[in-house]
Amino acid sequence: MYKLNVTSNFSSAHKLEGYEGLCQNLHGHNWKVRIGILCEKVDNIGMTIDFGEVKKHLKEVMTLLDHTYLNELEFFKGINPTSENIAKFIFQQIKQRIKVVDCKISEVEVWESDITSMVYFE
Repeated sequence: MYKLNVTSNFSSAHKLEGYEGLCQNLHGHNWKVRIGILCEKVDNIGMTIDFGEVKKHLKEVMTLLDHTYLNELEFFKGINPTSENIAKFIFQQIKQRIKVVDCKISEVEVWESDITSMVYFE
């Protein structure tokens, strides 16, 4: 089994409804995102999945989030754009895009600061 990781980032604003603290106010983050892809085997040239393909898919998803007000995005209607829900959103988006046999997304890690992160996996 192999695990490929690709990291990216995006900037956005959000607020947390029902939260008692500073995060109830509109504020922004420079989010860092790492996705992990598990692959069972390598192909005839020794590769699992092309890094370029994974980077392309991650960039597409980052474009959906970058420089947005997350609370206004359709996925976050009715739920807070917490690190947990952002990681789940990215996971679901990447899961739809990875079409390589024997490879699947295993986890998404989202950092909202240099010292705090959340990992989502199924």
